[in-house]
Amino acid sequence: MTTKRDYYEILGVSKTTSKEDIKKAYKRLALEHHPDKGGDAEKFKEISEAYAVLSDDTKKQQYDQFGHAGFDQRYSQEDIFRNVNFDDIFGEVFGRRGDIFDMFFGGNRERRGNDLRYDLDISFEDAAFGVEKKIKIPRLINCDSCDGTGADKGHLIKCGYCNGTGQTRKTTKTPFGIFSHVATCRECEGYGEIAKSKCKECNGTGLIEDDKTLNIKIPAGVENGNRIRVTNAGEAIKNGKSGDLYIYLTVKPHEIFERKGSDIYLQMPLSFSQAALGDEIKVPTLEGSVKMNIPAGTQTGTTFRLRDKGVETSRGQGDQYVNVIVKTPTKLNVKQKKLLKEFAAENKETLKIEKGFFEKIIEGF
Repeated sequence: MTTKRDYYEILGVSKTTSKEDIKKAYKRLALEHHPDKGGDAEKFKEISEAYAVLSDDTKKQQYDQFGHAGFDQRYSQEDIFRNVNFDDIFGEVFGRRGDIFDMFFGGNRERRGNDLRYDLDISFEDAAFGVEKKIKIPRLINCDSCDGTGADKGHLIKCGYCNGTGQTRKTTKTPFGIFSHVATCRECEGYGEIAKSKCKECNGTGLIEDDKTLNIKIPAGVENGNRIRVTNAGEAIKNGKSGDLYIYLTVKPHEIFERKGSDIYLQMPLSFSQAALGDEIKVPTLEGSVKMNIPAGTQTGTTFRLRDKGVETSRGQGDQYVNVIVKTPTKLNVKQKKLLKEFAAENKETLKIEKGFFEKIIEGF
């Protein structure tokens, strides 16, 4: 596997370089290495990819945080170039944004519709065990009558502007030399065919509105902030492929449980007598109550581990940790007070140790 070079190194800039200076560095290198000027196409692709990332605040932040390994897991190469305005840099010298895409993905690259976002709230238990949710989201889909072509009954004819090639060639004379580049035909948008007559159902747009209910499977073990990608469930585009739907999850907090990764944490109250004498108690878990032994003399803050009672994720089954808190009684009747005084009298040695401990603290001040 080929190791990618650092984007900052490729453009000869640093993490603190301004966006304007990053743009200048890219423009200088792109003019030098553009294939139409006899440059190396692979080198041009490399510097264009570096600029596409470092000129976008979100992509740059994630690249700085995760490096190539983590960044490449989040973005495909087409995601990297989406929304980059190369026109702003080169204008008519190197053509439209689509020409840059063509260098990476080929002249017949399929167009994509817009990606959509949906924010979904789920319960703590749903996140742990997984769930199937029904959502309704308004979007544009391909027209069934014309199969998304915009042509009446899907009848297309050869584009006369590009003679059915889907491409046009243009030669431009600039101060840097003569540049010749192939551009996507604007009349047929690169498909080489146009509608003989418009589809009556969609008025030639190839798209209709839709609010179909989608069944979304939420896998077990998801966490707050996780994102689920549903391929081709985004918005459609004429003569192209639908975008994707991204579902962002918000997990509601639980009343008694707290989650850290695959492990579950619980604060469990104990009475004074249970902690002193020991007991067998019932502890709630995500799958119901289980019995747990409390040894005699257990101190407040002691943590017990229940194996395999956490959340099952791709990394394995988590555990549940039970932190016990000994509750001191606040209201005592006469008999209870008498018994505790007798207990204190019998426990002289312990009291003496405690007295010596507090005397040392006072001496320290």
